[in-house]
Amino acid sequence: MTRTVERDSGNLPAEISSFVGRHEELDRLAALLWRSRLVTVTGIGGVGKTRTALRAAESAGARFPHGVWLVDLSGLQDPDLLPHTVAHALGVADQSARRQPEVLVDFLAGRSLLLVLDTCEHLLEACAQLVGELLPAAPGLRVLATSRRPLGLPAERVMVVEPLPVPAEPGDGGEDPGALLGHDSVALFVDRAGAVDPAFSFDGPTRDAVARLCRRLDGIPLAIELAAVWLRTLTAEELADRLARRFSLLTGGDRSLARHETLHAAIGWSHELLTPPERLLWARLSVFPHGFDTSSAVRVCADERLPTSWIPGLLEGLVETSILLREPCEGSFGENSRYRLPVPIREYGAGWLAELGERERVHRRHRDCFLELARRYEAEWHGPMEVVWCDRMQRELPNIRAALEFCLDRPGERVRGLEIFGSLFLFWLPCGHIREGRLYAERLLALDPAHGPALTKALWGVARLATVQGDTEAGRVYRARCLRHAERQGDPSALAMADYVAATIAMVQGDFDASVRLLESAAVRYRSNGEHGDLTMTYFLHALVLVLRGAPDEAVAVSERCRSSALRSLDGWGLSFADYVRALAELRRGDIASAVEYGRASLRFKTRLGDSVGCALAVDVLALAAALGGDAERGARLLGLGQKIWRTFGITSIGSEDLRRTRDVCESLAREELGAHAYEREFSLGGGLNLERGFAYAMGEDSC
Repeated sequence: MTRTVERDSGNLPAEISSFVGRHEELDRLAALLWRSRLVTVTGIGGVGKTRTALRAAESAGARFPHGVWLVDLSGLQDPDLLPHTVAHALGVADQSARRQPEVLVDFLAGRSLLLVLDTCEHLLEACAQLVGELLPAAPGLRVLATSRRPLGLPAERVMVVEPLPVPAEPGDGGEDPGALLGHDSVALFVDRAGAVDPAFSFDGPTRDAVARLCRRLDGIPLAIELAAVWLRTLTAEELADRLARRFSLLTGGDRSLARHETLHAAIGWSHELLTPPERLLWARLSVFPHGFDTSSAVRVCADERLPTSWIPGLLEGLVETSILLREPCEGSFGENSRYRLPVPIREYGAGWLAELGERERVHRRHRDCFLELARRYEAEWHGPMEVVWCDRMQRELPNIRAALEFCLDRPGERVRGLEIFGSLFLFWLPCGHIREGRLYAERLLALDPAHGPALTKALWGVARLATVQGDTEAGRVYRARCLRHAERQGDPSALAMADYVAATIAMVQGDFDASVRLLESAAVRYRSNGEHGDLTMTYFLHALVLVLRGAPDEAVAVSERCRSSALRSLDGWGLSFADYVRALAELRRGDIASAVEYGRASLRFKTRLGDSVGCALAVDVLALAAALGGDAERGARLLGLGQKIWRTFGITSIGSEDLRRTRDVCESLAREELGAHAYEREFSLGGGLNLERGFAYAMGEDSC
């Protein structure tokens, strides 16, 4: 049997409008991508770098068995988070304490894929450093970047995207009217005009007006699209005349600067045509680094000048004028779509916001909006909306980062930053952002924030994240700091969590008696406070320690307490841990069928949430169940799948030697039954499955 590699499709978005022209550029870009491992598409803002690069990437997709992956950097401001952002886009959930670039190198080393880094200009040094580290270590990797400036690496090949060709001036000899559509700038305007006004007719005086307009806009696609939307209220002739008057002050000089000036003037002209409330909303929306929904726009932008009831209609108006892009959104929070400002338009709005003197106030309202959302997340997480909440906060991550960075930059806001971090503890941990959460917490703690409940909560939060990463020494240090504050404040929740962290460290180090004592103490505190979510996880860890200590019957009893606690609040995440530890206990008791049933139930929820640690633990249990049940091929294949997941997390079996023995026993049984060669083949087949199909196989839904 030969090994097959599952093809990963990547994450390129569907095009939201037709792609016009650029045939020569696409051919040149395809040739460059064939010959070079790093290609950067450059050009002025609004020239179409992203659309051109994405079309070329899509066309090249068949060459890359492991997919084409887009990393949108337009909303990222902190260069230190670049590796995290790339890893998240690739689905690399490594949350260990290793350097993130090392994690990416390990992940990419055996893969053939195309990485598209979009909008690099504000992160040039960080992008150059990361790409320079990845390319030599990952032979199958190619990088396609878009930026207003090249990255500056020796291996880089640069392709400049120029504005679209425009018709010649009439004085240059004229041009056959029928040939005008052969100019991509005219074809783009006509295409967008037809979308705005189905009755638009490209004939008679309209042809000359469109030609004049495209020349005046210098063939810049974004400027052309902004102009086309005004055909709702103006004729093509009126558009051309108004633009001529608007642009009469633009002069020659450096061509690229003149084109930048043209785009700025085109955006400014659109700005002038809007109503004052639309202009004000545009400026205020510029504080969103990427996408946002209507409720967030209301929370951040509404006041006596922009009443709440106006915001939905104003958003629609900005969409109709192409100032805002509408993006579909699936969720259960009453929002059917999200909005986003293209980068040049957001930059213009930010400048206008500064001129209005509102920058600090609106940024603070943005921070307050997402602090409020973080608090709501914490209050509602343990319950039936866990998956929906996790999906929503994944979308809001650029806004969460912006809110945290606002707090980091201002001494008086650090406690608010700690509140955001602490309220999102159950986002950082189960939703795949342990490393990033710890980074923000440590930055805030390094600024010596004021003592109080927010600091104490942040200390136990970062202690727990460090412990999950396998950094038990840091976990112990943060836990000791937390304990001092908790005892001084008489904070029962923090005292309980300090016990929980210490119990986790003791379990990983094999001191089961100490772990049980600490967990029993934590459970008493949580019960007295009525904190069911934390109590559920305390019962889970207690049951796990009992299994590892060799007391499966006691573990089953405690796992039932874990299950009851989870069901009381409809906590699916907690229930999935109860199912996992019950599966492990049933294996120890010899009931393989029950172990498979519980293991699959646990995996089913954890795949919905994207809990990589939980998925890996569940797959390991199912692998051992298969091997113990006599199906060595399945056991070896699931072991390979589990290893693939652990590699993305970074620490096999969360650093516990006792949990790792589950894998060791499975491997020993499967090797003995199959022989070394057949075992390696099945293990390799499991590792070669993409996760979607691998999880279906683990749950008995796909025979592979």
